[in-house]
Amino acid sequence: MRDAGVIGAGHAVAVADESIAAVGKRDALEREYPAAERVDCAGGVLTPGLVDSHTHGVFGRARYDEQELRAAGVGYMEIARRGGGIHASVRDLRARSEDELAALARARLERLASYGTTTVEVKSGYGLTVEDELKSLRVVRRLADELPLRIVPTWLGAHEIPLEHRGSDDARGEYLRLLVEEMLPSVAAERLARFADVFCEPGVYTVDESRRVLLAARGAGLALKLHADELEPSGGAELAAELGAASADHLAAVSEAGIAALAASGTVATLLPGTMLFLGKSRLAPARALIDGGAAVAVASDFNPGTSPTVNFPLMLTLAVSQMRMSVAEAIIAATVNGAAALALAERVGQLAPGFSADLSLFDAEDVREIPYWYGDRRCRGSWVRGKACYRHELGIS
Repeated sequence: MRDAGVIGAGHAVAVADESIAAVGKRDALEREYPAAERVDCAGGVLTPGLVDSHTHGVFGRARYDEQELRAAGVGYMEIARRGGGIHASVRDLRARSEDELAALARARLERLASYGTTTVEVKSGYGLTVEDELKSLRVVRRLADELPLRIVPTWLGAHEIPLEHRGSDDARGEYLRLLVEEMLPSVAAERLARFADVFCEPGVYTVDESRRVLLAARGAGLALKLHADELEPSGGAELAAELGAASADHLAAVSEAGIAALAASGTVATLLPGTMLFLGKSRLAPARALIDGGAAVAVASDFNPGTSPTVNFPLMLTLAVSQMRMSVAEAIIAATVNGAAALALAERVGQLAPGFSADLSLFDAEDVREIPYWYGDRRCRGSWVRGKACYRHELGIS
């Protein structure tokens, strides 16, 4: 991750159909492709399109009230026990139609694209019934068909234990049965998700419960992801490595054993610094220990209504450099090819190289180091997905 392969001025990228055909000196490529349409980057920085591999983009109302509670000292788990947190979003989503959710999510994803993101993973997880989880994933599929973004759907029916299934071991067990025997088969039958995810955390899903759901999901043909070790070290990273999950996400409280397990596996450690910033936590995921230990590290936004309400992915790069002590090269790789690896797309997405998908982002900068430097600023001039315009500053999303 120390070398992002940055090349200087005077170079160009040639695109044919949906793929990158060549990268080289501009004069040589202009001679080789004399009839090609040209896009003048005007001295900007062209990168692989940013890959945001962890978001919860389908939800209803914002949860700004909880930010004030946290400022008064009320903790994350206490807010959840009071019926806030994920449960508040669950109540809200259940009351909304598919059309309403699609309109809300479309506007948010368009803003997300305006910061240079070209690939985005979108999870369900605010429905927690068969009907409402299917509704959420149908919204994701609808937006994947309508928007120029590359959208990857993830089923997160195991985001929480819904309130109606709390109060006894039997009620909890019934929800686990519903996840595995009813919800998952319905998701798989409609081919609504590529991944399954579980929130493995004390007070939410245990390691054994998470393993049960993920093994069933793998049996149904889904690839695996895992919310792991966000607030406490609970063995989530080790479980992700054991099962060959594409990624283990959060990891602010990952143990030394978890770091070693990830480093010895093909599982990407996906870090979400915006979440800990918004929650007011001083402890972030140990990016340096993960990288130095040999783990593949990605960075994502965790865009969601409760703990990371931002569509600004370059801001995550700022936090990666300034708060997690990653180099700019490490941050750029974490936001591109390693993000693609967290979505099992690294053979096709995340690099400016011949044969890769023509997913590109253009930034108003003279040096790649400016992308995390101008923190909070929207510097994206334009982006392309599969060779087609995704976002242009003067036009908005096309």
